[in-house]
Amino acid sequence: MNVTKDELMNLIQAKLTKAGLSGEHASVVADVLAFADAKGAHSHGAIRVEYYAERIVKGGINANPNFKFEKTGPSTAVFHGDNATGHVAAKQAMDEAIQMAKTNGVAIVGVRQISHSGALAYFVQQAAREDLIGISVCQADPMAVPFGGSEAYYGTNPIAFAAPGKNGKMITFDMATTVKAWGRILEARSKNEMIPDTWAVDNEGNPTRDPFKVGGLLPIAGAKGFGLAMMVDILSGVLLGLPFGNQVSPLYGDLTQDRNLGQLHIVINPAFYSDLETFKANIEQTMADMNNMKPAPGYESVQYPGQGSEARALASEENGIEIVDEIYEYLVSDAIHHDRYHNYDPFAD
Repeated sequence: MNVTKDELMNLIQAKLTKAGLSGEHASVVADVLAFADAKGAHSHGAIRVEYYAERIVKGGINANPNFKFEKTGPSTAVFHGDNATGHVAAKQAMDEAIQMAKTNGVAIVGVRQISHSGALAYFVQQAAREDLIGISVCQADPMAVPFGGSEAYYGTNPIAFAAPGKNGKMITFDMATTVKAWGRILEARSKNEMIPDTWAVDNEGNPTRDPFKVGGLLPIAGAKGFGLAMMVDILSGVLLGLPFGNQVSPLYGDLTQDRNLGQLHIVINPAFYSDLETFKANIEQTMADMNNMKPAPGYESVQYPGQGSEARALASEENGIEIVDEIYEYLVSDAIHHDRYHNYDPFAD
């Protein structure tokens, strides 16, 4: 089904409001999810709405949180999320980090006790739009098999980065520390498509192409990806006094329980290190240098990080956003959810 971004946002907002979120919070979540769908990152888009709705209804997401922003130093703070939707808490925490970095040059803000927050690119781009560098990392529940191991310990534990160029352009990098995020497995399931055998293993530790037989995700670059996942978990979990490693609560599981996830925003003001306009011009030059490189055989061009997703977002403004029919039918239905995710084992299918 093809929809406009505005239509998609309105449908998501209406569904989440019906589930119990305030209109303000539902609007933020809808913005983050439609942002992902417009860029082609459907694993972090509307496919998540029914899960969020079920968790809200069952109490595992706090629909009426009491947020608290606690400054702990000139450039450090903790945003207490009260187990709200992670999108709303992470967005507000980044807003606070931006103001701190504008004043003090650097801000490091921990976001404590939140639920799933979606595509991290959204939050680092908040900083880049304000002529700042944004970095964000967050925990995820155990789904990744460690290098040399046979049981999941860390999550997909993503890392995102954005830096501003001129005229609103920016470089954006958003990656899971696994070869692919779990949402890409969900997307493959929703489309009944096979996956590459480099993404995941089955319950026996063997590579699998069947998304319904995934028993664990593989880290990128073996031990290097596993090390990055560890770093993210320490910065967004251990550092904030939250559950870590295989203690992190499952995405599904008991939807009546809080998730208590952590996220860390780091914001750097380039103006405190060099001339801002020179910095932005050099980012622009970096983009141009990549685009002007000779491509390898089989490639039309070399793109800078984030360029492809920006092109897809621009195309979606003209052509709309393609979402799976089943997801659209759910969004336009009267149902809030279908009891699909409570105590659901994603590796069981």
